Amino acid sequence: MTTGEPSATVASGADRGRVVRGGARAGFVARGVLYLLVGALAVRIGLTGTSEQADRGGALAEVVSTPYGVVLLWALGIGLAGMALWRLSEALSGAAGPKGDRPGKRVLSGGRFGFYAVSSFLVLSFAVGDRGSGEGSTDRQSQDLTSRLLSLPGGPWWVGAVATGVLGAGLWLAGRAGLRKYREHLEWQRMSTLQRRFMDVTGTAGGVARGLVCAAVGFFGLKASSESDPGEAKGVDDAIRSFAEAPAGPWLLVAVAVGLVLFGAFSFGQSKWREV
Repeated sequence: MTTGEPSATVASGADRGRVVRGGARAGFVARGVLYLLVGALAVRIGLTGTSEQADRGGALAEVVSTPYGVVLLWALGIGLAGMALWRLSEALSGAAGPKGDRPGKRVLSGGRFGFYAVSSFLVLSFAVGDRGSGEGSTDRQSQDLTSRLLSLPGGPWWVGAVATGVLGAGLWLAGRAGLRKYREHLEWQRMSTLQRRFMDVTGTAGGVARGLVCAAVGFFGLKASSESDPGEAKGVDDAIRSFAEAPAGPWLLVAVAVGLVLFGAFSFGQSKWREV
């Protein structure tokens, strides 16, 4: 009897590993769908000036308006939960690849676990009829959070610290994409030349666009901090729209929007070729 116990333990661990890896790949697909939708909405805003919201809430509203929309929302929410599970396993046991068990990487995975867990909860809440995470939510949530922080003792400093972190994260994401750091986590050797080129185009352009949007959110947070005005804070939708105010005008907004679409495509590629 005892001779079978180690084998049973190994089999159980292998099963858990398969579940976690499957969750990660489903999560990349779910993330890709959301980025494709947000990017497509942003393209429409840049070309037509529509009032649609290019953020998570706007993307979910697009999904729920389609046939079987609620079913698709459940699939997206479960996929994001799978991503959260994978990031949690990385935080607890270390990530795949060299240096994956470093404390810094574990802390980063823990932060990503929290992000995807909240994202999954909001998507599933939307699926069961709670529209509190609906259109325009990221703009409203950003201003509400800024207002609460400003009401604390030393409020502008709290807002400034959070905004600096978001701005730094955006620049970090864009920089890593520009340096093609994502290659470190791909099964590069088993990919064809065409597949590598696909991931380089979508990973670089998409990652830079994603980082720029994040950095823009942080920039407006710093502006809200310096002016002690929560109305200056912007969520994803307003941050994307702000690119139209640059000298390049709506065309810069469209370029960033296309980049978000490409990041969605990159996420699909990660679901197949990412080491998990």
